[in-house]
Order: sequence, then C-alpha cells, then structure tokens
Amino acid sequence: MSKILTFLLAIVINYWVFPVLSSSNPPLNHRYNVGDQVPLFANKIGPFDNPSETYEYFDLPFCRPDPLIRRKESLGEVLSAYHLTNTRYDIRFQKMKIAEKWCTKKLGREEHVKFRDAIQRDYYFQMFYDDLPFWGFIGKIEGESLNPYMKGTRFYLFTHVQLDVLYNGNNVIEVRAFSDPNHVVDITEDTETDVTFTYSVNWNATSTQFANRMRRYSRASLLSPIQQLHWFSVIISVVIILLSMGLLAMLYWWNVKNDLRKYSNGDEDDREFGWACIDGAVFRCPTLLSLFCAVLGCGTQLFLVVCCLFALTSLGLLDPYTHGNLWTAVVVIYTVTSAVAGYTAASFHCQFSETGWERSVLLTGILFMGPFLLVLSILTTVAMSYGSTAAFPFGTIVVMLLIHTFITAPLLALGGIVGRRRCCTNFVPSTKKYVREIPPLTWYMKTHIQMFLGGLLPFSAVLVELHLLYASMWSYKLFTLPSIMFISFSILVLLTAILSVGLTYIQLSVEDPEWWWRSVLRGGSTAIFMFVYCIYFYARSNMSGLMQLCYFMGYNACICYACFLMLGAIGFRSSSMFIYHMYHGVKSE
Repeated sequence: MSKILTFLLAIVINYWVFPVLSSSNPPLNHRYNVGDQVPLFANKIGPFDNPSETYEYFDLPFCRPDPLIRRKESLGEVLSAYHLTNTRYDIRFQKMKIAEKWCTKKLGREEHVKFRDAIQRDYYFQMFYDDLPFWGFIGKIEGESLNPYMKGTRFYLFTHVQLDVLYNGNNVIEVRAFSDPNHVVDITEDTETDVTFTYSVNWNATSTQFANRMRRYSRASLLSPIQQLHWFSVIISVVIILLSMGLLAMLYWWNVKNDLRKYSNGDEDDREFGWACIDGAVFRCPTLLSLFCAVLGCGTQLFLVVCCLFALTSLGLLDPYTHGNLWTAVVVIYTVTSAVAGYTAASFHCQFSETGWERSVLLTGILFMGPFLLVLSILTTVAMSYGSTAAFPFGTIVVMLLIHTFITAPLLALGGIVGRRRCCTNFVPSTKKYVREIPPLTWYMKTHIQMFLGGLLPFSAVLVELHLLYASMWSYKLFTLPSIMFISFSILVLLTAILSVGLTYIQLSVEDPEWWWRSVLRGGSTAIFMFVYCIYFYARSNMSGLMQLCYFMGYNACICYACFLMLGAIGFRSSSMFIYHMYHGVKSE
C-alpha cells in the first residue's frame, strides 16, 4: 500500500507540481546563442474588461500550426487558466525580421462573424515568449464619431504585429507587442477575404539584469500617483495604530491596574462588580466547541500560509509575477500546514474535553475547503457552459483530490494526534459550578455593534491598499508590491489585535463573560467590510456578463471568508492572551 501511495505522489509531483521538461519548454537557465529558437506560446484571448472570461487562442480562426502542440503546464499554471500552445511564429535569438509572412487565410462569413464579435467586445490576446507574457489587441472599431466621412461602424482586423525584444548577453529580458493600426483588413462585410498575417521583430540590447526582468510588470506600482497613494495609506495606518496603542495603554494602566489595586486592597463588596467578579464564568467552555476549534485551526493555518508566502517572497525564493508560481506555492504550503490546523484544533479541544477531538479535527478539514471546493465546482460548471479556459480540466480535479486525500488529510490527522497527546489539560483555570446571570446590555454592547466597531477601523486603515490589490487582481497591471502588501497586512493584524483586546475588556467590564465567539466575530468582521467593498468595486468597473460576475463574486467570497477565519483567530488569540494575563494578575494580587 505504501508503494502505491508513493507512486501516486510521484506522479502528482513530477507531472503537475513540477512538470517534466520537454523540448518545447524554455531551458532552465533561459540562455540562448545567436540563432537559437526561443519558444513562443499562445495562451488565451478574451474581453479586455472581463479578465476571468478567457478562451483558447485558436478559438478564433487564426492560422493553426501543424501539428498543434499543447505545452504541459504545472499545477499552478492550470489553476491560473493557462492553455499554452505552439504557434507559427519563428523567432530566433537576436535575429531581426521585417514584415515576415507567417500565414495567409481565407476568411468566410463565419470567420468574419467571429472576428467582428471579438473586436466588438474588445478582445485581447496573451502570449509568452521565453516565459515573459505580452499582450495585444485583435482589431479596432471606427465609426462616425471618429471619422465624420465614414457612414456606419467599420470593423478592422489587425494583420501585423510588431515585437520589440530586449536582451542582455544570452538572456531575453523584455518583450513588447504592438498591433500596427496601419496594417488592417476591413471585415465589416461578409464577403470572402484573403488575409495575410505578418510580424516584425526588433532586437535591442539593455543593461537590465536577468534577475530583474520581471520587475517590468510592477512598474505601474512605481508611478508617482500610485507611490503617493501608498505612502498616504501607510502614514494614515501608522497614525491609527499609534492612537490605538496609546488608547490601549491608557486603558490598561489606568483601568486594569486600578481595578487590580482595588481588588487586592478592598473588602469582599469591592470584588462583586466589574470583570473581577466573573473570573469563574470567563473560562467556561465556549458553545459549539467543535466548530470553535475548527475556526481556530483553519484561521491559524491560513495565517501561517500568508506568512510563509511573504517569507518566501522576501527571500527571493518565490516570484509572484512568474506565471503559476504563486498558485503552486499556495497549494503546497496549504497542504503542508494542514498538520498545524489539526494540532491547533485538537489541542484546544482537549483543554475542555478529552473526548470528541476527532470531530473538531474533521470539521477543521472541511470548514474552509468544503465551501471553497463547492464554489470552484460551481464556477467550473459556469465556465464549461461558456467553453472558457477557466474551467478546470478533469485531470486537475483528480490531482487535487489525490493531494487532499493522500497528503492533506493524513497530515491533518497526524497534527490532531500530536495535539491531543501534548495538550496541557490544566491550562484552563477552574470555573464555578453556577452560571452567573448576565446583566442587560446597552445597545452599543450588542454583538453586531461590536462587530461594526471591530471591523471598521482596520478596514479604513487598509482601504487604499485594498483598492489597489483589487485593481491588480482584476486588471492587467500590478499596482502594488509584496513589500507594501506585507506592511498593510502587518497593520491589519496589529489593529485587529488591539481592537479585539480593547473591546473584550469593555465587554468584561459590564460583567458579560461570553467573550469567546465575540472575539472571533469582532476580529473577522473586517472581512465583511471587504466583501461589501468588492461589490462596490464591481459596480464601478466595466466588467459585465454572468461568467465574470460569478467569478468575481465567487473568488472574492472565498478570499473574504479566508480573511474572516484568519482575522477571527487573531482576534481570539490576542483577547485570550490579554484575559489570561489580566486574571493571572488577580490571582497574584
């Protein structure tokens, strides 16, 4: 049995996580001699305003190569909806070409209709040259508003592509594509048309090093207005953090210390008010213990995944701009850290009960992945009905199931067993046998008001960076950098922890001991604001259509759900550390 599992894992790793090298793939060092063939792959086409609605390049009646060879993609490339195929372009290293003919095709009525529909919807194409992406448009529309001497709308198909390639030594550094508007064919009428497609290639030397060639795709984030937005957002967030930390320090030193001093010096009557009188009820087992453990386990795992991604990026081991790398890293890190999720859920459960921890571990495995896989299956069904490349192939679904069954689930169970054995059962203080009645709460102490207060401030601090992140995710330019995202993420975590501690103290001060779930809901409420903002972002954008709507809402719902679990776990951890420290002071006094 172990040999079968090893064989299956080897297939998954070799063919999907790190695919086998073939002659059609670029060499690992990306070094070429003069005249060497440099691979160029066509990837996809689609409406410019709908980044999720993509189709295979040869779904439009371009000239197909013979034979049409599909490049083997990694798991990350498949999850990014890449469909790389060879083309008829013959581009050799440092070899100039001027108006090189690569295809002549007769367009009939059906081809005219397809091209006109693509031009009407502002279709673009994406290709990869030596693993460097470049984009171009299919055609253009001209009407009476652009040309007063023209009657009606005319559709023009671009027939010439200009490629400008920069090189340094033996490496390709940069490639740009330009669809020449002076070489077009009028396809407004349905008459048969002979179209000759041509291309030109210019090579120029550059001083940019090979290690920095991917920085070109983040240049939009270095523009002066974008940089000013970054600095404005960071400064505002730092000011908010300093004010929050100042208020928290005042709260602790003025209120908590005075309460502890009064508790230690006063008589029994002084101990029957405020947070000090509910020390027995504060540490009671939370309701829905298994679900609470699952939230804590999933949130801790997701937080660890994000931290690992930032660490790999800062060390230079992960380039998020290289196609497929980010998704591959997410899958691998999430799979490995499932052991942490199982350990966290089981160890916390066993602090209250030595039985039933298996249910908590099982619920941890499906709390996030269950809704996520359900959303993916719905989106895949929608994409298949459109014939889009965004639909996951059957082989990818099988590989994901194998990974989840034979790697993620065993690691989750192993973490649960270790957490069960290493659990400290004496960690939770003893509780009183009777349940203290909770006094009536004012309106601003209600759960939904606390969630609003706990989520509004962190959301306001990262709103600008959140907008730039959405613009990067749902467009073709990167308006943010990993370093800026790390700063914003740190600010979000700090504000969530600070507000959770402050609001938990206020809750306990009115003798309300049910802080467990409230700390989670207050911490995760920022994700609700994020989802509301994504709806506003979609309404203000040019995206349209059922498929794009489903993908935008589906993926953003999964991201916000993950943020809810992660920030909820952070809110609980910070509140629990504060509470244990505060009540430890009571015992010391």
